[in-house]
Amino acid sequence: MEQPSDILGKKIFFLYPHSVIHDEMLDILIMNGYESYSIRDHRKALRLLEHFPGSIMFINIDEGLEEREWEEYIQNIQRNPKTKDSRLGILSYNTDKGLMQKYLMEIGVQCGYIHLKLGLQASTKIMLDALRANEAKGRRKFIRASCVDDATATMNYKSPDGITYYGKLLDISSSGIAAKIEKFGDFPPNSRLREVQLKLRGTLVLTDVILMGNRREDKTEWIFLFDPKMAQNHKLVIHRFIKQNLQKYIDQLDI
Repeated sequence: MEQPSDILGKKIFFLYPHSVIHDEMLDILIMNGYESYSIRDHRKALRLLEHFPGSIMFINIDEGLEEREWEEYIQNIQRNPKTKDSRLGILSYNTDKGLMQKYLMEIGVQCGYIHLKLGLQASTKIMLDALRANEAKGRRKFIRASCVDDATATMNYKSPDGITYYGKLLDISSSGIAAKIEKFGDFPPNSRLREVQLKLRGTLVLTDVILMGNRREDKTEWIFLFDPKMAQNHKLVIHRFIKQNLQKYIDQLDI
């Protein structure tokens, strides 16, 4: 029987991430379809691992606790029946080979020891290799973030006949959006709507979209695919918005 993580992928947590990871690497991981979060509290991280069994967590051992405390923290995760299925990795600027051997061979972290001194590009490649090896993406192609409770996520489209349609975004992924539009024009499926304006928490994205149709259970909810030729800077805006919405969900989770 397939587990949800086999289909949807695993949640990937970064505990006390260095700024280079929080600001740049998470963008790359989300653009590659990995559901990634930043955590700044090692106590909450334990509760998250219990709440989402089978998750992956990379721990920055340069911050938060002393090295011996990190060793005990990791071993407690491995012993706890509620978290023992988690897969762990280490992030550090420390290049001491003895320390690396201890975590890899003695403690037995499954997702590697990543030396951040290698730089962003090399570290990201190692990270992506580790996530692929641990089948972190599952069979899902795109990460989808809910916008239902985000009043700042909207769209509008001015048709060739001069009518402007306004919509509230319901969810967004790198492939497209779902939006609620109360009164929409009679456009046939696969219509290309040019220069649709997305407003994502104050940032504007102008792009063509392909109308796929509406959701059967609600005729006011419409599905659109993004133009594959969308500008790279607009793609980055969308992925950062997805990252923010995912992070907001984890930050507000009451566990």
